[in-house]
Amino acid sequence: MKKARALLLLALLAACGEGDKKPGAGPAAGGPGAAPPPPEVDVVVVATGAATLTQDLPGRLMAVRSAQIRARVEGVVEKRMFAEGSDIAAGTPLFRIDARTYQANLSAAEADLASTAASFNRLKPLLEIKAVSQQEYDQAAARHKQAEAALARARLDLENALPPAPISGRIGRALVTEGALVGKGEATHLATIEQLDPIRVEFSQSYSDMLRLQQAVKAGKQKAAKTAQVRLLLEDGTLYPEPGTLRFADLAVDPSTGSVLLRAEFPNPRRELLPGTFARVRFPQAEVEAAIRIPQRAVTVSPLGQAVMVVDTDGKVNPRPVKTGGMADQDFIIESGLKPGDQVIINGLQKTRPGATVKPVPWDPAKTAGPGMPGAPAPAAAVPPAPTSTAKPAEAKK
Repeated sequence: MKKARALLLLALLAACGEGDKKPGAGPAAGGPGAAPPPPEVDVVVVATGAATLTQDLPGRLMAVRSAQIRARVEGVVEKRMFAEGSDIAAGTPLFRIDARTYQANLSAAEADLASTAASFNRLKPLLEIKAVSQQEYDQAAARHKQAEAALARARLDLENALPPAPISGRIGRALVTEGALVGKGEATHLATIEQLDPIRVEFSQSYSDMLRLQQAVKAGKQKAAKTAQVRLLLEDGTLYPEPGTLRFADLAVDPSTGSVLLRAEFPNPRRELLPGTFARVRFPQAEVEAAIRIPQRAVTVSPLGQAVMVVDTDGKVNPRPVKTGGMADQDFIIESGLKPGDQVIINGLQKTRPGATVKPVPWDPAKTAGPGMPGAPAPAAAVPPAPTSTAKPAEAKK
């Protein structure tokens, strides 16, 4: 009996051991002792295409039109007739200056004109019958003209007691208060109006860069840019959504800076751009055919030079030295080191090292940065998605 019980116990223990050996429970099947899967990295597949070389140049925003409101007559400011910081239409009265003196001058000028006109009209028929001399008639005519000029000046002074807005735009703060004496010996600055839509950006380009570009175009290496559109990068690095237009390029080089002044205008319907702000202008320089461009984030810089990480057909990571040759929006133009079909790592460099095995997946720029944010490629710089062959390393490992 005891022997039978011992045999039964051994059978049960053997059965428990068999149950532990379930399919897929070993290290090779991903159990607790299994090796981790290769990390995923975002890649772009290198391809050639047309690209526009651009250069980011520092500039300053300014109003496309600006007008200073100044007192043209002397007097005490009785009332400010506008809200500071509001939009003003051309011709709107802005201040009221005490005009009693100018109204009195106008009345006197009107009376003087009536008197001289009566005298002049009385002498005219008398001259025809030789009842008065030519000299008397000419003197009367001169007094009449002087009275007309005095009346016009008095009317102008009365009008200037209500200084109007010379242009439409946004008016700033009032520079004088009610009760202030203005126009005493000088044209007192009362306020400033600035037209903000469109808004102007002034920036400079190095003449040496301009000369180098012209030489490249003459040599046939590049083509002149076909568009005069420019883009604006704000102080926080965001891209202003409205494109601008190049309006002016100076014909002379500033001897103190060695640069050429340029101007561009941008739509500003929501008044988001304000004069005095510093910004960068993305300026198109030339067109390049069959160019290779990759996002800046893919290029690393070390004492040995510039390099990128590429994934070979076996899923291995290898460093590749490259040479950049300019910018296309926020992408680097690669002059040497890459060829079409290479898989360049964009995101995930911190998860891998040279020689490691990785799983490449197509890079989705929308998940990295929104439009206009640093690191986001320009719409024209879309790199073809990684082909289905990028899954071969993972399939081979299986």
